[in-house]
Amino acid sequence: MGTGHHHGTSTGRHRGRLGLALGITLTILAVEVAGALVTGSLALFADAGHMATDAAGVGLSLVAAHFATRPATTERTFGYARAEILAATGNALLLFAVGAFIVVEGVRRLINPPAVKPGLMIVFGVVALAGSGTSALLLSRGRAESLNVHGAFIEVVSDTLGAAAVIVAGIIIAVTGFTRADAIASLAIGAFILPRTWRLLREAIDVLLEATPKGVDLDEVRRHLTELDGVADVHDLHAWTITSGLPVLSAHVVVETDVLTGGQGAKMLDMLQECLRGHFDVEHSTFQLEPGGHADHEPYVCL
Repeated sequence: MGTGHHHGTSTGRHRGRLGLALGITLTILAVEVAGALVTGSLALFADAGHMATDAAGVGLSLVAAHFATRPATTERTFGYARAEILAATGNALLLFAVGAFIVVEGVRRLINPPAVKPGLMIVFGVVALAGSGTSALLLSRGRAESLNVHGAFIEVVSDTLGAAAVIVAGIIIAVTGFTRADAIASLAIGAFILPRTWRLLREAIDVLLEATPKGVDLDEVRRHLTELDGVADVHDLHAWTITSGLPVLSAHVVVETDVLTGGQGAKMLDMLQECLRGHFDVEHSTFQLEPGGHADHEPYVCL
C-alpha cells in the first residue's frame, strides 16, 4: 500500500481575504439600512437584506475555512476539509433564496412601484458599490481554487451588481420619473444570480457524491499507469475530491511477478505516484500492488 499525502485546503489559504470581505459586507449592510431609513427606498432596504444574507454566507465560508485547517485524527482522517464543501452547498442554497426573493420583489415593484428619494439613493448606492467591488477584488484570486471562496465571490459580485442597479435605477428615476426602473434592475440581478448558483450547487453536490474530479480522465489514468514498466493491469480505479484542490485516487495495480519477488515494490509505488503528480496533478494516491490472478478471488472488482 502506498500513499502520497497532501491535506492542505484551498480555502484555508484565503481566510484573510474572506475576513476582510465579511467586514466590508457588514459595514455596507449598516450603511444601506441607514440609507433605507433616510430615503424611504425599498430598493436600498431590499439590497440591505441581500447584504445580510450574503454576510451570513461569507461568515459561513470563513468558519468552514477555520475548521478545515484543524488537523486530521483517527476518527476524521481528512480532518474537517469536507466542511468547505458543506459550506459551499449552504451558500448555494442561501443564494437560491436570495435570487427568488429578488425575482418576487421585482415583480411586486413592477405592479406597485414605491416612491423614493433618487438623489440620496444614488449616494448610498455609490458607497455600497465601492465596498462590494473591493470585496470582489479580494476574493477573485481564490475563486478558481475553492468552491467555497467561489460561492463567497458570487455573493459579493451579486452585491456589486445590486449596488450598481440601485445607482442606475436612481439616475433613471431622477431623470425620467420612471419608478419601475428599480424593479427591472432587480429582475436583471436575479437572472444573473440563479444560473451561477445552480452551477455552484451542482459542483458541490458532485464533490459530496464523490464524482470523478474535473480534469481527471480515468481512461487516461489507466492508460498512463499500464504503460509503466512492470504494470500488467489496473482495476478498482477510483478518483474523487475531498475538498477543492484536494483530489485523491486509489487503485489496485497488477504487477509482474519479479516486481514483488525482486523487492521492487517501493520503486513501483514511486513510479505510480510520480505518474499521477506529473500528468494529472493528483498528490494523494493509494495503490495496492498485487500479482496476476489476485482479482479472481476478490469479492468485488469494479472498473
